[in-house]
Amino acid sequence: MKKSLLHSCLLAATLMPSLALADIVVGINLSSTGPAAAIGIQSQNAIHLWPDTLGGEKARYIVMDDATDVSKSVKNARKLTLEDKVDLMVGPNLTASALAILDVLKETETPMIALAASAAIVEPVDDPGRRWMYKMPQNDSLMAQVLVDEMVKKGIKKIGFIGYADSYGENWWNEFTKLAEGKVEVLIRESYQRTDTTVVGQVMKLIAAQPDAILIAGAGTPAVLPQRTLKDRGYNGVVYQTHGIGTLEFLQVGGKVVEGTLFPTGPGVVARGLPDDNPVKKVAMDFTEKYEAKYGANSATQFAGDAYGAWMVADQAVERALKTGAKPGTVEFRRALRDSIEQTSELVVPNGVLNITPKDHQGFDARAAVMGQIKDGKFQYADN
Repeated sequence: MKKSLLHSCLLAATLMPSLALADIVVGINLSSTGPAAAIGIQSQNAIHLWPDTLGGEKARYIVMDDATDVSKSVKNARKLTLEDKVDLMVGPNLTASALAILDVLKETETPMIALAASAAIVEPVDDPGRRWMYKMPQNDSLMAQVLVDEMVKKGIKKIGFIGYADSYGENWWNEFTKLAEGKVEVLIRESYQRTDTTVVGQVMKLIAAQPDAILIAGAGTPAVLPQRTLKDRGYNGVVYQTHGIGTLEFLQVGGKVVEGTLFPTGPGVVARGLPDDNPVKKVAMDFTEKYEAKYGANSATQFAGDAYGAWMVADQAVERALKTGAKPGTVEFRRALRDSIEQTSELVVPNGVLNITPKDHQGFDARAAVMGQIKDGKFQYADN
């Protein structure tokens, strides 16, 4: 009897640490309302599909809306880190907001997986704040390279450029012109604000320059405005957009105006049209089917795929971090989680294959970029 009782006590003591393990807490900071809501809602939809575990342990998700406001995004980040003591943050959707949160990451030693695109979010990686910052969307340089290659293939010699007058447009200008040098001549650059209601002046200058094609560096529904104005003013040439257009709202607002648009994209956006030997197709299709089962046919987007990919990264990283013995809710665990994210190797997510290292906090290579085209009101794989 005594021997049996002793055995039971020892078993209970052995199980105690596992039973006492705190939930892994993830703070999610999205633009669910405001000008970037078309992007933020797609992210939020995908997050609703996240399993309720990370690394095999119970997870708790705290979702906050930054209303597409940089100051509110920072305020949310401070609450999540200082009050909720999250182990990890995911989001925000905008580059400006992600950059503004860098100081919070540095001060609280909290890792974050951003859902915004610019490489400036994670580079240079030796910056104290960026040491804690990772991101899911492809770097603009990767997408710009696909665009330049496509233009050269199609014999495009001269291009006109119009982009947002913010960090998104500026970064695209820098990356595109650098890669286009000696291959495609950029005749003219124009810019506009996301909230502008007219771009007639800019469009008339673009048309007057007589380019072979025009590149619009915008994201979400405001990217429709220059293209609609070009059409209204009689432009019938080739129009390229960036991967930032990948929302259903862009298609709805653009309608026939955006039919035929060419754009670089993650494989997950055009999963069904991918060749069978594409290394991302299976995972991309699995996500697409899961997402569309809940949200409807042809509803999967770049932004939804990125948000689901963030869970896949966190799931593996949490599992590795727990093996260090660090406990969730502690700075030791956040440090272990940061280091674990940097051990992500050949992880296939809906929009590519990730290899994240201490020197590369994005991690995608050429397998994360293909050309898409809007056909019959849908985002489809451009196979020609």
